[in-house]
Amino acid sequence: MTGIEAFLEVLARSGVRHLFGNPGTTELPLNDALRRDARFRYLFGLHEIPVMGMADGYAQATGGVGVVNLHTACGLGNAMGMLYNAHVAGTPLIVTAGQQDRRLRFDEPVLEGDLVSVARPWTKWAAEINRVDDIPSAVRRAIQTALTPPTGPVFLSLPLDVQMESAGQLDLRPATIPDRRMCPSREGLRRASQILLDAKNPAILAGSRVLEAGATEELAALADALGAPVFAENTTTHGRMPIRSDHPLYQGVLPYWSPEVEATLKEFDVIFVVGMNLLRLYIYKDPARPIAESTRIVHLDCNAWEVGKNYPVEVGLIGDPKTGLAELGAMVGERTPVAYAPGSPGGKRRSERIGIWTERKRRSIDRLKEQLATIGATHESKGAMSSWTMMAQLAEVLPANVAVVEEAITSHHNVLEQLGVIRDPAAQFAHRGWALGWGMGCALGVQLAWPDRPVVALIGDGSAMYGIQALWSAAHHRIPVVYVICNNREYRILKVCGEQLNLPDLKGTPGLDLDGPSVDFVGLANAFGVAGVRVTEPGALREELQRGLAAREPRLLEVVISD
Repeated sequence: MTGIEAFLEVLARSGVRHLFGNPGTTELPLNDALRRDARFRYLFGLHEIPVMGMADGYAQATGGVGVVNLHTACGLGNAMGMLYNAHVAGTPLIVTAGQQDRRLRFDEPVLEGDLVSVARPWTKWAAEINRVDDIPSAVRRAIQTALTPPTGPVFLSLPLDVQMESAGQLDLRPATIPDRRMCPSREGLRRASQILLDAKNPAILAGSRVLEAGATEELAALADALGAPVFAENTTTHGRMPIRSDHPLYQGVLPYWSPEVEATLKEFDVIFVVGMNLLRLYIYKDPARPIAESTRIVHLDCNAWEVGKNYPVEVGLIGDPKTGLAELGAMVGERTPVAYAPGSPGGKRRSERIGIWTERKRRSIDRLKEQLATIGATHESKGAMSSWTMMAQLAEVLPANVAVVEEAITSHHNVLEQLGVIRDPAAQFAHRGWALGWGMGCALGVQLAWPDRPVVALIGDGSAMYGIQALWSAAHHRIPVVYVICNNREYRILKVCGEQLNLPDLKGTPGLDLDGPSVDFVGLANAFGVAGVRVTEPGALREELQRGLAAREPRLLEVVISD
């Protein structure tokens, strides 16, 4: 058995069946070995950005590891933006790259580099394997490290000669993942439950790690018990939904900017934070810290680094969100008959809160529907489809079991989430790291993980151009994703940020617009082997989306929008 065959053997015994790659010379032993190993499906990409995106989406959808094989120095360099995304999102990836033959390293040969130092800042663990006997242990350690909370990517550098070296007797046992259901202390939970029950007006801020821990139902139960509204991470980091979007207490995402965050949170005396980075702001605006010092904070997370990192907490709970929420909910439930007895001040406040937040959600949905109708009527008179109209059409025709991958930062407006179109919290995949190009490949990975569910990728035109090579992989592997390219012919997010930075002369400067010439996305799709169509009318968008979903083959809809 060679080193690379030992690598594959431990992966296979650990349940890995998909490998994502873009090979070079230093990776050829892997491709050679895969020709003889029918246990794996190798997903080939033309560039490292879509390859990494595919693995990221696959890992997020399955909850397992995504295994990526890249070319040495240059390939890893091309992948670094997507590695940053995985680092921010905590995606469990095993990223590997070939390394030059050790017998050449001292002479500084072609493509040699210190790969471990390059990868280390954005990985949980990075190492180069210099003995063939260490390969099984390294693979097991990589899988266990990636999947142990806080989850995240790891990196292995594989010298060419180590891959090809024959091994003796090896320990090829699979990786064993430790039980991740660590419960916070009883004393901490008791204190947290008392603070929440004593609160006059509590709120819950919940992040993607709630969904990733399988804790959405436990969160909903706690929100119901407290009568507390639930807010998701602010849009710049809103990856997965922590609760069903149609839950009456779910109020959607926090705003982008600090003043609006402050206005949203100022009425609460206690904030319970779970599975969320508090807070990841984007552009500096006063106040720098939008949560008042008088607000009492309780924070539960599997990532100890995040608890109390930016805001001091009254109670910090380290543990699995699902286990912690279940235990906390049980404690709140035990004390509810006294704290929230019918007719008591506490019971009255809880029922009033539920009524208030349910009504606020209803009014918010009504306002959104009115806004969409008004903008739609304006389109009829002016003949230019806005991003709001585009989203209204999608909301009408997307099937209930759809999974949506979103990388259209200024075009989606959270319409699908606000209207409750995506009811399954697991079915939304949105950007957290903000390195562009992720969504094109991510959608393919999600579709591979969930072959029986339709997958729609909502991608901005600027973002699409960073990972457009994913279309070739979609055609090559016959992966039936429907891409909706929101083509406003500009990097609109830069103009929005220019307004926030008070840069009035930014308009018209180079680097912000994508016209002269405009990008022909239908032509690009056809060149990569994917059927494409250009859409300018709402009715045509509905029809083409339904046709694309029914076809069960990769499709691209270039939707021309005015904003």
